[in-house]
Amino acid sequence: MLSCNGFELYNLFPSSTAISYSNLSSTLQDQCLYDCQVDTSEIGEVVANFFNSNPLLPGVILTENNNFLGMISRQRFLERLSRPYSIELFLKRPLKVLYRWKKKDILILSGFTPILEATQTALQRLPDSVYEPIVVELSPQIYRLIDMYQLLLAQSKIHQLSNQVLHKLYEELQIQASLDGLTKVPNRRLFDQYFDQQWSELKSTKFSLSLIFIDVDYFKGYNDTYGHQAGDDCLKQVAQVIAQTLTSEQGLVARYGGEEFVVILPKIDQEQAIKIAEKIRDNLKSLQIDHKSSLVSSYITLSLGIATAEFGNPETMKTIKTPGDLIVLADQALYQAKNQGRDRVVCSSFKHPYLWVTNPPVLFKNS
Repeated sequence: MLSCNGFELYNLFPSSTAISYSNLSSTLQDQCLYDCQVDTSEIGEVVANFFNSNPLLPGVILTENNNFLGMISRQRFLERLSRPYSIELFLKRPLKVLYRWKKKDILILSGFTPILEATQTALQRLPDSVYEPIVVELSPQIYRLIDMYQLLLAQSKIHQLSNQVLHKLYEELQIQASLDGLTKVPNRRLFDQYFDQQWSELKSTKFSLSLIFIDVDYFKGYNDTYGHQAGDDCLKQVAQVIAQTLTSEQGLVARYGGEEFVVILPKIDQEQAIKIAEKIRDNLKSLQIDHKSSLVSSYITLSLGIATAEFGNPETMKTIKTPGDLIVLADQALYQAKNQGRDRVVCSSFKHPYLWVTNPPVLFKNS
């Protein structure tokens, strides 16, 4: 006889909503499963009516005395009925006759089988059986069907999700590869890429491109006095202060190496760069990080060197012809800041060798 559920399906019509629940760990029992069970004592016409009224139904589960016996697919059923005299032979006879005549090996998989494993197993069947529905055993004597099309669709969804996960992981790795491991600001590699990119974009405009080189004053003495762990913590605080001083639109801060940082300021002229540099210097001093080994202050201080490429000024661009030229000028300005007493900002200038920014002048601390 028919199942007491009549034609109750787990989900008779597979929906995109159900399929969308597929994830990387999806199993067969997570999918839309068909539940149409017919006792083999029923005549073939019963199954024919089910197939006629439900065009998506891939097959029916056959039972005998409420026990699972097997499955017959829509394709096998229609193949048998398409032969001469088959309608007269099978539609009015019990299904056990047809099933005995057309019995085929059936693939039965546990509901806990992962989608990818189930797909691989199903595709390894003989060519004439490869698209047959799969019987899914949810628990003892509880069986459902899944169509091969549904299974392939679920596998495709998982493949898509897998690609998305891999792409996200790749992006995260790219980010990690671009950050300094200690301070978590961009590293030298990203600085080089970003600097070259900004130079290429701005060189044909009238905008400026400024660089600020920053050095932590007497950092070796700090490490010797307080230890390398404290030195690492100090560099983290310096990086954080620089990054927080800049707005997201202003530019990029990177660790250039050791205790040296660099700030790239696209579309920022010399005057604006000076203000930003002084603000960085003041913000760091306000933290009052003890540094008893410093010769200029009782706290951690910074020396900063600035250079600006004025792409709209042909005279200045005679000297700054390449990105490397701008780096050299900023580095030389930093050297002057350190050479003239540290804890100050010095800007490379074309009117004078260097423009002394910090005022009043910083005095050497008595040793």
